[in-house]
Parts: sequence; structure tokens; C-alpha cells
Amino acid sequence: MKKKAMIVVSLVFSLFILPSVAYGAGDEKTSESTTGNTAPTGFEYQVVRPENQISDSGYFDLKMTPGQKQTLHVKIKNTGDSPITLKIELNGTKTNSNGVVEWGPSAVEKDASLKYDFVDIAKAPTEITVKPKSEEDIPIELTMPDASYDGVIAGGIRLMSKDQEQPNSNATIINRYANLIGVLLKETDKKLQPELTFNKVYAGLSNYRGSVFVNYSNTNAVFLSDMSVEAQIMGKDSDEVLYDKKQSGMAMAPNSQITIPVSMEGDEMKPGDYRAHVLVTVGKEKWEWTEAFTITKEEADKFNQEDVGVIQERGVDWKLIAMIVGGGVVLALILFVGIRQVNKKKQAKLAAERKQKKRAQQAAKNKKSKASEKSKETMNE
Repeated sequence: MKKKAMIVVSLVFSLFILPSVAYGAGDEKTSESTTGNTAPTGFEYQVVRPENQISDSGYFDLKMTPGQKQTLHVKIKNTGDSPITLKIELNGTKTNSNGVVEWGPSAVEKDASLKYDFVDIAKAPTEITVKPKSEEDIPIELTMPDASYDGVIAGGIRLMSKDQEQPNSNATIINRYANLIGVLLKETDKKLQPELTFNKVYAGLSNYRGSVFVNYSNTNAVFLSDMSVEAQIMGKDSDEVLYDKKQSGMAMAPNSQITIPVSMEGDEMKPGDYRAHVLVTVGKEKWEWTEAFTITKEEADKFNQEDVGVIQERGVDWKLIAMIVGGGVVLALILFVGIRQVNKKKQAKLAAERKQKKRAQQAAKNKKSKASEKSKETMNE
């Protein structure tokens, strides 16, 4: 029987760490706190900085103009003895529920405020094969919007060995490594102020546990950093805080949304009307919302059945056990009465047989006695 594989995807970020000309060795793991762009991916790569690079960062940080077309280049070096095929993916930036900007593939929905997605203005080959001991160039073609654009368009270039797509089926833990190269595109130096818009609040499950989700958007083309959130869940007409969450040190990508779960701490979800009070702070700016929402009976029943915390809290189903025990008692009584009736019939039958046998013995005895008396009378005569 094949073992189920647990896949651990390790993304080695090139953001903020690449030197200007140094190659990143593909056989060593690194993090954002180190220098170089190394990773155990089986290849090395180099970001080729163009003339319109505006910083010394190891990612593409470019000053663009409306309608500009430009080709970016990433050099790939295969130092091994076998060919290597890389899968290339382009992604726009998004924000996950932990307040972390994602530069790679993400299931987070695009925000309605996103006017220009990086994947719509950038093109690249989907894969490239590099021969042993040789180099290849990955071209990334950019076409900026014709209209002038304030703020930043952000995205990521993801490089991963295609060999990792077919892991050993017998492995229990599989490490997958990929390199992410950030791309920031700006046309003006205008500093945009953050603008947050509340979207919705609703009940659901977070990691199979009952939660209330708070969703809002960063609707401007600017990164947010050092963001803190305070969320409180209360009854419709009560100020008693049922559940709350505080989190700081968060970030948001430009024109992205975030969905923050507020845990119900293992409690059963109860249908009814509620309020969510949310306070978001970014620097000196604050946004505060109070929004009503409803949990229907159908939702509560559905989520409670799937909530592992509620299932564990419930523990033993005493109602079911009571039914089983009750059924067992009834069955035992039926068996007891039935066996007793059978025994009574057997005892009655045995008593009747003994009585009949006794009568037969008595009759035989009487007959014998009469015969003896008759014999005596005959002798006397």
C-alpha cells in the first residue's frame, strides 16, 4: 500500500537579497536574511539589472513610462551533469490571512480595485531546458499600460525544477523548492496614501475550526507595512465580547484583499444575529468599522459537523450511548422473559412426566399387591 505523501513547499525568496552580478547556487538553502540567491533547486540564476533599475536590490525595481515595452532577463546556469527543465510562472502579488505578501501562486481572490495585474502586462516562456554545464536566458517581456499610472505594479517570477512535479510516491514528506524573483514597476514618484475598504464579515471554518472571517481591501497601489488589526465579535444587542483577535506586524500587497479569521475557540457555532467591530492601524492612520452579520441555522449545523474542535469537545455522544444501553436493557428483558417462559414449560413438562411415572409405579404396585392377595386366598381354600 502506497504511503500518502506530505508535500512541504519551500520557497526561497530572491527578494531583497540578490547581489548585482553574483550567481545563486542551487544546492544551498537561504532566507531573506542572508546574502546571495542560493537554493537546493539544482540550478543557479542571475538577475540582470537593466538601466532603469532604481535601487541596488536583488529584485527588479524599475522606473517605467506609459506604454513602454521592455524585456527583462534572468540567466540560468546548470552546473550539473544532466539537463534540467525549469517551470516558469508569473504571479501578481496578493495578501494571505496572516498578513504576509505572497509573490508566488496563491488561491486568494483578486481584489476588485486591481486595475493592472502583473500577469496581464508580463509574458515569459512557461518552461526552459538547460543543458549540462551551460547557461540559458529567460526573457520576460513587459508592456506597460498606455495611461499614466501612479503607485506600483508588483509581481513575482517563480522558478522551479520540473523534476519536482513527480515526487517519489513512497515518500512521506516531500520538500519542494522554488525561487521567487520580485518585480516592482513604477512610473511616477507620487506617494499614495493607504486606503482601506471594508468588504464583508461571515462565518466559516479556518483549518476545520469554527471562525468568523473579516474581509477588507487595500484599494490603492501601495504596499502597507506594520499593519495591526483588532477584531471583536459580539451579539447584535450586546457589548459582551464573545471572540476577539489582535495581530500586528502585518503587511498588504497593493490593490489586494485580506481575510482574517477570528477563532470561536472550539465553541459550537450558534445561529443568530451578531456584530463585528474591527480596528485597523497603519502608521498614524486608523480605520474602524462595525458591521452586522447573521449565522443561519443551516450554516451553524453544517460547520459544527465539520468543526474538529466541536467534535472533540463533544467527546462521547451520550444520547447515542443512552439509546444503545436502553436498547440493550430492553433486549435483555425480552431474553430474560423468554428464557423464563421456556424454563417454566420445561419444568411443568418434567413435573407432569414425574407425576405420570409415579402414578404408573403406584398402579403397578397396587396390581402386584392385589395379585398377591388373590394368590393367598387360593391357597387357603
